[in-house]
Amino acid sequence: MNSIRSIIFIAICIIGLSACHKDEAEHEEAVKYVVTSPLRRDTQIVHDYVCQIHAIQHIEIRALERGYLEKILVDEGKVVKKGQLMFQILPTIYEADFRKAEAEAKAAEIEYQNTKTLADKNVVSKNELAIVKAKFDRAKAEMGLAEAHLNFTRITAPFTGIMDRLRVRVGSLLEEGEMLTSLSDNSQMWVYFNVPEAQYLNYKEHTPNDSTISVDLRMANNQIFPHRGVMNTIEGDFNNETGNIAFRATFPNPNALLRHGETGNILMTEPLKNVLLIPQKATYEVLEKKFVYVVDAKNIVRSREVKIKAELPHVYAIEGVTENEKVLIEGLRKVRENQKIEYTFLPPSKVLPTLELDAE
Repeated sequence: MNSIRSIIFIAICIIGLSACHKDEAEHEEAVKYVVTSPLRRDTQIVHDYVCQIHAIQHIEIRALERGYLEKILVDEGKVVKKGQLMFQILPTIYEADFRKAEAEAKAAEIEYQNTKTLADKNVVSKNELAIVKAKFDRAKAEMGLAEAHLNFTRITAPFTGIMDRLRVRVGSLLEEGEMLTSLSDNSQMWVYFNVPEAQYLNYKEHTPNDSTISVDLRMANNQIFPHRGVMNTIEGDFNNETGNIAFRATFPNPNALLRHGETGNILMTEPLKNVLLIPQKATYEVLEKKFVYVVDAKNIVRSREVKIKAELPHVYAIEGVTENEKVLIEGLRKVRENQKIEYTFLPPSKVLPTLELDAE
């Protein structure tokens, strides 16, 4: 009796397993994969470079003479005009030196005029007149030097700009060359960023020598600076350690929002002409190489290596397939090499817009 029950149980299990396998096979046969074709079109890629922001003029204001700082006539962070008096060094000694030199020059001038009168009457020789003239010229030069030293006690702004913090206070004993503050002309800003060699070559290949490229600046708060800049200068040499070369863009700064020493990111657009685009999700990686599954005319899946020319949001510009071939975009982990599949074809014009393609 027990043996009959065992036989019946085994039979039921066999029938059940057969039914399960049959259902799985029917389910597997019923799966339809999604494929599309590469899309050929013009698009663009945006390169992002870390940058340093510099004022078009940024200089250190230093004392030209030794002495006590008598007055500070400007304040930190304020705009000063060209020629505006910023610092006054106590001029007492230099004024005395100037007055002394001025008096000596006046005395030398009188002596010269008297000697010239005598020379005109042939009372003294021409050589004696020349000696007196040389003394007069020397006295005038010394007076000019004394006047220059006196003027150096008045430190004025060489251009209109924004003053940095004060490094000294009233009453400080200044040494010649001591730094007082710095001054920045922020009407325009020079923005420096480093570009890899390959991208530099692409830039030179697609950009005529007399043309200019507009770029955007993303500031440290992730906002885009409201004025576009012009990329107008490339440094002469590559950095052998990094393989980069420095570019410089000039930005207008009418509202003085940008300041010297800020950082940000330059966004430079590179056009891509007549490239093939596929969704990034249609690729898989093996040993740092990219592959896709191509479905042939017999619906057989075959893997193929592709070369990535550019990476856009959710999309790759590639080489290695043609625009007439079909590429698997869903179920990459479920298929096997040389497997025959059923599929649904979606035109690339419907697939790519759903991937937030950044194109012209």
